[in-house]
Amino acid sequence: MDIKRAGSQASAKGPADWFTGTVRIDPLFQAPDPALVQGASVTFEPGARTAWHTHPLGQTLIVTAGCGRAQCWGGPVEEIRPGDVVWFSPGEKHWHGAAPTTAMTHIAIQEKKDGKVVEWMEHVSDEQYRKS
Repeated sequence: MDIKRAGSQASAKGPADWFTGTVRIDPLFQAPDPALVQGASVTFEPGARTAWHTHPLGQTLIVTAGCGRAQCWGGPVEEIRPGDVVWFSPGEKHWHGAAPTTAMTHIAIQEKKDGKVVEWMEHVSDEQYRKS
């Protein structure tokens, strides 16, 4: 058994290459080999969001606080709230983040494939973000 005590892992600022706005990433777990799963709690300040991206084995989001938005390429912008569980299929281009006036926190869970959990792409434009 391995227990990660609250506060034992340093928070990190979401890099500007991958995020728009202020984002904090708090690592939760990274299972040891041969397991592939890892997870983090991610907090987005109002208006903050990821860039477009994909996950080779998909991603699950569990919204824990606030109000957010998520969108798959070519689909509508969806509002997401605490208790919502969002699944993005492997290779599905998407983004997620906070609502314009409300912060949002979610737990993100994804698996590694060939050592990689995500492929980052272009930033979500303000116009794309504002569509609701």
